[in-house]
Amino acid sequence: MENPLEGFEKDEVFVRNRLRPKDAATLVLVRRGADAARVLMGRRHGNMAFMANKYVFPGGRVDPCDARLTVGGALKADVLEKLARDVSAARARALALAAIRETFEETGILVGKGAKQLPFTKSTWSRFFAHGVAPNVGALDYIARAITPPNRPRRFDARFFMADAGVIARQLDTAQSDELLTPCWLTFPEMRSLDIPAITRAVLAEVEARVTDPNAVRPVPFFHFVHGKSRLDYL
Repeated sequence: MENPLEGFEKDEVFVRNRLRPKDAATLVLVRRGADAARVLMGRRHGNMAFMANKYVFPGGRVDPCDARLTVGGALKADVLEKLARDVSAARARALALAAIRETFEETGILVGKGAKQLPFTKSTWSRFFAHGVAPNVGALDYIARAITPPNRPRRFDARFFMADAGVIARQLDTAQSDELLTPCWLTFPEMRSLDIPAITRAVLAEVEARVTDPNAVRPVPFFHFVHGKSRLDYL
């Protein structure tokens, strides 16, 4: 697979700093239909400091409340094994929960299962729980990791998760989001025609490969930089 970060280290728009990347998580939801598979995407607002106007998958930073959440189940064994190579088991679970929470905040989609008893919280999870749904991290697969290039004004260490749309417990009519505009389900050809970041295009190729051959065992591509040079490894 071609490294979509190749050449970024020479970009003159970079600021000269060495910010430590912040943990972030993204969720790629796939709806398989009789005609074609469709993936949930949305366009970011033009006033955003990061990837303005770009079409992306829903996602964002890990919040402290994600690490404190006691519901949500357990990660799949293979997902935990790969994530735990560079973070603790607790942090791995928080990453998956962040992907679910951010998807809800940006699109109004709740990934999880109906539940009668949910914990009380003053965090942003309270709005999720208000709909009688508990998150389900066991439904997520780990498909990619990417670290934003150095000398960027904002840096993220993003883990990309994937799940079938069948795990959606509820979808609200209107999402109150300041980040994504008009979330929509798009086919792979439709997505390739959009203005999407290089890393999103690379992850999209990974998603398509997994949808085409769901039984194949695939390594997790890791896009990052070593000594200022772009590098693609596999986890």
